[in-house]
Amino acid sequence: MKGTIKDWLKVGILLLDEAVVIGLVVLVLWVFKIRIPLPVIIIVALLLGALILVIHKAIIPSFHQSKVTGAEGLIGHDGKVIEPLTPTGVVYTMGEYWRAKSFGEHIATGEEVEIIGLNGLTLAVKQKNISCTE
Repeated sequence: MKGTIKDWLKVGILLLDEAVVIGLVVLVLWVFKIRIPLPVIIIVALLLGALILVIHKAIIPSFHQSKVTGAEGLIGHDGKVIEPLTPTGVVYTMGEYWRAKSFGEHIATGEEVEIIGLNGLTLAVKQKNISCTE
């Protein structure tokens, strides 16, 4: 329940600018004494309610998704050794060259590695399909 209230507060903040615009439109209509028929008000209110429901269903799940960029996005990806890892060398992964360090073994050029961590700008890697023990 607590997470739901927090999520609704986030959605409310996201909808705040729309609420301000609607308030300004209503104020301008009131100042110029423009009357809006009741059926139009009901239809607009229903559409706004539907918009809030769609935003709730679309946005709130994204609050709980795990990160897919940065260190979290690299871990688990494969790479190819460009300079031998003895234990430090260079690995090519996801279109970029990275400094990498292997644990316990030397890995030759051309070998496939799996990224198991990130320390600063140095990848921690292991040879593909081999378990890592520290």
